[in-house]
Amino acid sequence: MKAFVVSPRRAGSGHLTELPDPKPAPDQALVRVLAVGVDGTDRELMRGEYGEAPPGEDRRIIGHESLGRVVSAPNGDLQAGQLVVAIVRRPDPLPCANCAAGEWDMCLNGLYTERGIKGAHGFLAELYTEDPRYLVPVPDSLAGVAVLVEPLSIVEKAVEQIQRIQSRLVWAPRRALVLGAGTIGALATLLLRLQGLDVFLYSRGDGGRGRQVAETAGAVYLSADVQPLDHALAREIGPLDIIIEATGYGPLAFDAMHAAGANGVICLTGVSGGRRTLSIDSDHLNLEMVLTNKVMFGTVNANRRHFERGVLDLQAIEARWPGLAERMITRRVPLAHFSPGDLERPDELKVVVDVHL
Repeated sequence: MKAFVVSPRRAGSGHLTELPDPKPAPDQALVRVLAVGVDGTDRELMRGEYGEAPPGEDRRIIGHESLGRVVSAPNGDLQAGQLVVAIVRRPDPLPCANCAAGEWDMCLNGLYTERGIKGAHGFLAELYTEDPRYLVPVPDSLAGVAVLVEPLSIVEKAVEQIQRIQSRLVWAPRRALVLGAGTIGALATLLLRLQGLDVFLYSRGDGGRGRQVAETAGAVYLSADVQPLDHALAREIGPLDIIIEATGYGPLAFDAMHAAGANGVICLTGVSGGRRTLSIDSDHLNLEMVLTNKVMFGTVNANRRHFERGVLDLQAIEARWPGLAERMITRRVPLAHFSPGDLERPDELKVVVDVHL
């Protein structure tokens, strides 16, 4: 089979190659890959910034945003022909309390594996095998957009945690601010609009396709080039109950702490790179966080219920704004023509590699 592989921590090593077709064990399903979404994580892996190959191997198939059809599966688990997306993270071999409870996205010891990223092959290949427990069925009506389920699962987890944290008080959120007009930011905007919130999307420049998607769903776009993220912005648009950060730009997280309203919650989903430093008014920020009951937390990855919720909400997005999710896919590339350069275009929202059309 054809597969796209990289050698961990070797920049420029990504290439298409031929590998033996995988053979499923008796308790595994065999899945034919239809499409794989690629993102900033894949770009960083191809730059050699991090990542681990499976034990005993020197290269790894990348790709973690999958869509495929079941070729075969153990009796009673899945049916041949079923459309599925695969969960990314797996619990560690000596499970911590969270992994043992199915909350492997909350692993305590860091010994988890992640398909396409850490210690396990990904899905950017023609076939893969998998334990059916990590395959989530998808209706055929979502065939054109189901590669968005994995990034949407990240947002589902973020929103679930926000709701759990805010059970600490009587809470009727009205306004949300999303930082960043990339895939996660656009999906967060759609999910919060589904819940009836007034949503403001904040990003640099004109916002590109992410802005178009957000405004179609009734959100308001704010340009960081025009308005800094500060108290003035918060006064202009009203108290912010929720802020979801999806940029990975560390200084913006501190700005968000100032911009959140009383009892507000700030969720960080972006991973900050580099070694930036900045000066902050730490005493005032501490006072503000304490006296107005603000909360800031970080979130990463997702587990099965977040993928399942993502499938349901993607159906709801399609029903409310027909065709809008598909507009998030800015380019499709056949597997035979995919190259690292396809991830270096700043104007793209979501690039999808078509494996089997």
